[in-house]
Amino acid sequence: MLVNLDEDDWEAVLRVHLTGHFLPLRHAAAHWRAEAKAGRTPDARVVNTSSGAGLLGSVGQGNYSAAKAGILGLTFVAAAELGRYGVQVNAVAPAARTRMTEQTFADTMAAPAEGEFDAMAPENVSPLVVWLSAADSAHVTGRVFEAEGGRITVMEGWRPGPTADRGARWTPAEAGGTARELLAAAEPPQPVYGAR
Repeated sequence: MLVNLDEDDWEAVLRVHLTGHFLPLRHAAAHWRAEAKAGRTPDARVVNTSSGAGLLGSVGQGNYSAAKAGILGLTFVAAAELGRYGVQVNAVAPAARTRMTEQTFADTMAAPAEGEFDAMAPENVSPLVVWLSAADSAHVTGRVFEAEGGRITVMEGWRPGPTADRGARWTPAEAGGTARELLAAAEPPQPVYGAR
């Protein structure tokens, strides 16, 4: 929980996840830019790994959620900046069993019977990553895909909703009344993972 999260834990998770995506991307981007400037336009792909926690948040994982959301922001910027060099940048938000979550899934879900589809198997995510890395995905860039079991979803998050523009400064009362009207017209937010 945030009240128990110390700065070292915050920094460690951001270093692994967000900085861990940024550093190799920065070096690869410099290489691809040099190639493009030398007349050898790359046909390159980057598939970043986010999480549902980055899309919606996750109770008890403020550091992880912030890092995974940061990866999505990095994906959008990299797609916009690197497209001119022939680089496509996308992200996946997989929901699958990992070494870290094996026990969690074992405690909350029955293991599939022999021959039954294992919806939490990590290999369910691989076909999407392979496609995003292949020539067939040409011109797909700046997108986020959620992959869970047999489901693939193109995420449309962080899209502007209802808007009001008065063309002048609002008073606090006017801003509040307008905000309430806009909220009534907006889609409700998805629940944070772990929220009740």
